[in-house]
Amino acid sequence: MASPKTSLRVRGIHKQYGDFVAVGDLSFEAPTGVVYGLLGPNGAGKTTTLRMINNIIMPDSGSIELLDRLSPGPEAAKHIGYLPEERGLYPKMKVRETLAFFGALRGLGGKASHRQADTWLERLKLSDWRGNNVQDLSKGMQQKVQFAAALIHDPELLILDEPWSGLDPINAEVLKDIVSAQKDAGKTILFSTHLMEQAEHLCDHVCIMAKGRKAVEGRLDELKREAAAEGLVNLAFRTPEDEQRARNGVLGQSMVEGVQDERDGLLVQLAAGVESDKLLGELVADGLSIRRFERQQASLHQIFVSRVGAMADAEQEGRLADD
Repeated sequence: MASPKTSLRVRGIHKQYGDFVAVGDLSFEAPTGVVYGLLGPNGAGKTTTLRMINNIIMPDSGSIELLDRLSPGPEAAKHIGYLPEERGLYPKMKVRETLAFFGALRGLGGKASHRQADTWLERLKLSDWRGNNVQDLSKGMQQKVQFAAALIHDPELLILDEPWSGLDPINAEVLKDIVSAQKDAGKTILFSTHLMEQAEHLCDHVCIMAKGRKAVEGRLDELKREAAAEGLVNLAFRTPEDEQRARNGVLGQSMVEGVQDERDGLLVQLAAGVESDKLLGELVADGLSIRRFERQQASLHQIFVSRVGAMADAEQEGRLADD
């Protein structure tokens, strides 16, 4: 069977509890063979969305299609690996038997599930612990076991809910390497996180959520190019006196929306419609000595803050208009 072109299509899903909208009219698509980040602050609706995709809860409306052909349910579950936010291991069960058990739940035979368990224990450097009870392992090691349980049946779609939460840097790097290897093997990885730095290093596509709704979606490189066009300038002066003169003069004018201190200079946000060349011309005309002037590619964190902030501002304006 040919690989699907789209591993996940979410169309207008909505989930509401009483008056509280957990997820509102959310749509996005995850192409096959990418790392897709579902991003947002705590309470944004990420976990609720992943639970609907996994058929743990049902959307009130909208549709979900998996692997170009399946709806959430038992048949789709055979092709999905899922790491839930609330880890679910049996503390008094042996580590190797735990993984074999999860393999059997996903349809592997006894020999195959034990063989795969040994493979993943070796890969995650847990072989020496295979005969121990799960409760004997540290939290980081238990999380690696849970991660292996999600992968043991070689799923086409891997769904990870806050996979790096609580991990030390070494174990976090191990899991990132495995995610990259899964992508290289043609698998699709969908994960949620509120940690923008982790997402920026891994994601090809992102969907940023806030208060249950989509703030922005797209290829990460394209979103960065769009943000760069919106007027971020990395600026440094040769002397502190020049910087202070600029702050009191050009950088205090209406062409500049904001100035942020950086480790080695300033990050300047131009006002809408203002070209960076205009700012440069004004600085030169004032006789200021510039050490660095370059258009800044926005980080994922900056995109997140900008888009979520704009969404909050629009919501506030709507409330004021209704009053």
